[in-house]
Amino acid sequence: MKLSGFIFLFALFARPVMASSVYGLWYPPGKDSKINIADCGDGTPCGTIVWIKTESGNSDTVLDSNNPDPALRDRPMVGLIMVKGFKESKKGWKKGRIYDPGSGKSYRSVMHAMDDGTLKVKGCIGPICQAQVWTPVTQDSE
Repeated sequence: MKLSGFIFLFALFARPVMASSVYGLWYPPGKDSKINIADCGDGTPCGTIVWIKTESGNSDTVLDSNNPDPALRDRPMVGLIMVKGFKESKKGWKKGRIYDPGSGKSYRSVMHAMDDGTLKVKGCIGPICQAQVWTPVTQDSE
């Protein structure tokens, strides 16, 4: 009986943790790209650009042309890690970095899963932060 009680408690408390995961495939606002957030290999999340909406339909041709480093401007955007370096906190992930390919700049970042299944991502300069809500990519939304 003690084991079944432990399993019940584990299932009861593990369920919200799984539901509030930042891991998965996400659309940023505008749904013009898809970001896959997976384990970096050290238990922390890394977000990789896996698709970009283009007129030609070929997102492999989109380059990191706004990068401040001229040597990196010819690298493809697809495959680029744009979210990394996070530390786990009680509310989600903090002290990470997010790269904005549109401006070519990186920002201090925090992110956490919302109860409605979305992901709140903030990029910060000093004390000023701008938040975005990312939505999960589902078969219905593709």
